Amino acid sequence: MTGDDRPTMPPVRLPSEAELARDALAAPLFARAARLARWAEAGVPVGAGGELLSDQLKAAVEHLGIDDDAEAPALAAEAWNLAVDTGLLEVDEDEESGNPESGDGGGDRPVLSTDEPVGTATAGEELELLTGKGTPAEVLDLWQGGLETVLADAATPSFEELLGGLESAVGEDGQIDPDSIDLDSMDWNPEEEADFLDSALGNLYLLTVTDSAVAGGAMVPLPVLAASMIVPEDMDEPTDDILEEVSAAMMKLDEQFRILEPTGLLAYQPVDEALTQEAEEGGELPEELDEEDVSRYGMVRLTPLGLHGVRVRMRDAGIEAPAVGDLAEADARRLLDALPLYSEADAQTESETWLAARAPVDAARELLAAARGADEDAPARRLGCQQALSLAGAEAEPALREVLDDRELGGLARVWLAERGAGDVPQPDEEMVFWLTVDTIAAQLAMAGEPSESDELQGLVQGLVDQHAGFFDKVWKVEHPATGDVLEAMGRVHPDKRTAKEARKAAFKARSRA
Repeated sequence: MTGDDRPTMPPVRLPSEAELARDALAAPLFARAARLARWAEAGVPVGAGGELLSDQLKAAVEHLGIDDDAEAPALAAEAWNLAVDTGLLEVDEDEESGNPESGDGGGDRPVLSTDEPVGTATAGEELELLTGKGTPAEVLDLWQGGLETVLADAATPSFEELLGGLESAVGEDGQIDPDSIDLDSMDWNPEEEADFLDSALGNLYLLTVTDSAVAGGAMVPLPVLAASMIVPEDMDEPTDDILEEVSAAMMKLDEQFRILEPTGLLAYQPVDEALTQEAEEGGELPEELDEEDVSRYGMVRLTPLGLHGVRVRMRDAGIEAPAVGDLAEADARRLLDALPLYSEADAQTESETWLAARAPVDAARELLAAARGADEDAPARRLGCQQALSLAGAEAEPALREVLDDRELGGLARVWLAERGAGDVPQPDEEMVFWLTVDTIAAQLAMAGEPSESDELQGLVQGLVDQHAGFFDKVWKVEHPATGDVLEAMGRVHPDKRTAKEARKAAFKARSRA
């Protein structure tokens, strides 16, 4: 969590805005929408709501060159609607023909569609952004707006699925009265459906930023993603009811991901049609999947553009979703607070980017100042400071020499100077050595979680005790806020029972003294 208690995601690596913008322009649905917007520059007659009429739909299919695709009319219509929704097309309705959507001149009741022209569509102002006049950020904003409309469509049942709830709203003339639609009779909750899709994309995002294989392009099996949304973390064996829920979630995600793939948000290998038919007939997901056949159950991953899109939506929802490189202009305190959340490689990249924006000695002074403190997070900040300074050049040396006598920073300054073979570096006294030891272990504890599960921490603790005779007789006297907690953790980590007992006794002494 951040200082304002907002949920925090691990940082993500993203390509440059220019690369992401190129991906957006190449996304099939977006590219088709742009082509149709250019095609309509001279004006195209349209029906209610800017929909393409039959003849114009055929012409649009021909213009896109997708005549051989069985889904061509739907593909063209979807691209056209996206162009209207994003402002790539502007629709001017003819007042004399009446507006079926508003009920003016179109009959006593509105209808869902018409094949009579009610207006004209022409290229919108947003189209200029795609002809070289827009910045990468503007292109991405335009794509994001289009993505939102497709996400809303994906979370909405088809007309056939809603038909049961619409029957009572159909009048004798065959037209639908929106005021008569009984939403309560439909098995559909718009908020729940949107939350379901958001949850799936959020889990897929988290899998991508925490799993190096997925980050490298590996696909996530759809059963794994569905299970991450349904199966409780503390459940060892899923029940039949849970497995049924996972199967239902898979089928729903399969439909939604098929809709979303043309946006460039994700790469998707759909569920095998034979399995889909089995599911419709009441089949359930087997308890164990054959690894060779797992791809038949659907495979998915977010594209780099998709990671960007989901990240934008998370941030709009108040979730902290950092990207590597975001902190180049941040102050040192913000950098050091963030680094514990990063992987080793990402922390190095973030630190290098931050250092590159500053003069070495100024950067070192800023980092050292931010590392001070007796608060709970201070040890982790000092460890991050030490790691960041390891990337600084020799020009930073004056800043490190300035803190040699500082109890909190003198130890790490000596380490930095010694690693570079600097001369005239005073030896640390025993108090500084033990203070630095406690501070380092405190930082490791803050970042490692449960001490007993960290092999690195166990090795560090065992090495320290073996190297220093009477270690616990001295270390409990260290005036560090975390001394007691460190010694207690050492008692849990050290494999030798006698040594562990000594650590616990020392922890008691340290806390009594404090």
